[in-house]
Amino acid sequence: MTILDLAERLEVGPLTETLKWGEPAYLTEATKAGSTVRLAWSAKAPDVAQVLFICTTRLVDDFRERHSGELAFVGNRAIHLPLEDGYSKDALESCLAMALTYKRWTTA
Repeated sequence: MTILDLAERLEVGPLTETLKWGEPAYLTEATKAGSTVRLAWSAKAPDVAQVLFICTTRLVDDFRERHSGELAFVGNRAIHLPLEDGYSKDALESCLAMALTYKRWTTA
């Protein structure tokens, strides 16, 4: 699964791919259905990737409630993904789906 495949499956429109702070970011710009998702990796911590979200949303709090035993979270901003130890791909997909549809379910 890629974030582009997931967006297509969720029918949130084509994602806009851009760089924010030099990192790949994905926006539901055409439909305004979701919140920005940004991917991060650093040579300073090469064994870890992060998926970042806008910290003024409640996304990470909601993710933590649903997937606290399956994923690691950093504050109200990120999912911390250990690259060697693995992580729950199903839980990550669930979180990404929530982010890509955020404005649909928070305004309903």
